[in-house]
Amino acid sequence: MDPRPIARKLPGQTTTRRRRCSCKKKHRKGAVTHEDFEGHKGTIETGDLQWVTAGRGIVHSEMPASQGTQKGLQLWINLSSRNKLIEPRYQEMNSEDIQEAAKDGVKVRVIAGEAMGVKSPIYTRTPTMYLDFTLKPGARIQQYTPVPWNAFVYVLEGEGVFGNPRSSPVSAHHLLLLGPGDGLDAYNKSSKSLRFILVGGEPLGEPVVQYGPFVMNTHEQIEQTIKDYEN
Repeated sequence: MDPRPIARKLPGQTTTRRRRCSCKKKHRKGAVTHEDFEGHKGTIETGDLQWVTAGRGIVHSEMPASQGTQKGLQLWINLSSRNKLIEPRYQEMNSEDIQEAAKDGVKVRVIAGEAMGVKSPIYTRTPTMYLDFTLKPGARIQQYTPVPWNAFVYVLEGEGVFGNPRSSPVSAHHLLLLGPGDGLDAYNKSSKSLRFILVGGEPLGEPVVQYGPFVMNTHEQIEQTIKDYEN
């Protein structure tokens, strides 16, 4: 999840084939245009959200819509076996429409799930939590994560202390894995703002076989998926 340079390319050079999973994209800086094989197209601006449930399959292209630095977060979420062949679906939200809450030096943008009394309208086939926290200096946040969910924290800006208040601070571009039901306890003991995301989800308890953009449960299903795409 380290920063990567993105070169500006022709639309045909940025095509992605997604099948049997969900993909969430949140743009942090710049703008990206997108279009799929059914003609659905648009532009994702700074702070906007796009949640794509690929289901039975979608061919999708993206390219920078502006010059300069592009920053974004992309999260791929597996679908359960019963949902892998559903029809593709888009959910999009402008930055100003994303639900927010703020208290005691803590601000959260609720991309998916619920926090601080605010719930996201985004529907996720796989139960998912995606929270974007900003803590002012001296602030603390405790966030519940359900058992037996898996979760992780990724620090975007600044540095914070997680878990034991005596533990070493974690700086930007580092990821912390949380155990099932551990919950989050975060402190900003620095003199600058701390920003991080908390992402969690309910384990599916199913085997995962991945080949390129295709995610299935068996090698035989992967082979059939490739045939379906080629035909």
